[in-house]
Amino acid sequence: LTWGEEEGGGDSFLVQDQLKRVLQIQATNSAFAAILENGSVVAWGHAGNGGDSSAVKAQLRKVQRVQATVRAFAAVLADASVVTWGNAGYGGDSSA
Repeated sequence: LTWGEEEGGGDSFLVQDQLKRVLQIQATNSAFAAILENGSVVAWGHAGNGGDSSAVKAQLRKVQRVQATVRAFAAVLADASVVTWGNAGYGGDSSA
């Protein structure tokens, strides 16, 4: 159950059917990311600040932990690699 401004992550309607068996939730200032029991991640909220993880969805498997900055997320995977998404200026792009 979520509430608040839609752009700030307060409306999880579009992902509510995916939010089952949640282990952990982290938040940026306008998005949320939930680690599920199966090791995947569901994100929602402001797309540019981490609410859209579709660009890295295939990599978000066996996630152990998610950490947030003000506008981005970093996920630590079981093999100790890191996947990031969100606002590049706040850590959302670790491709370089």
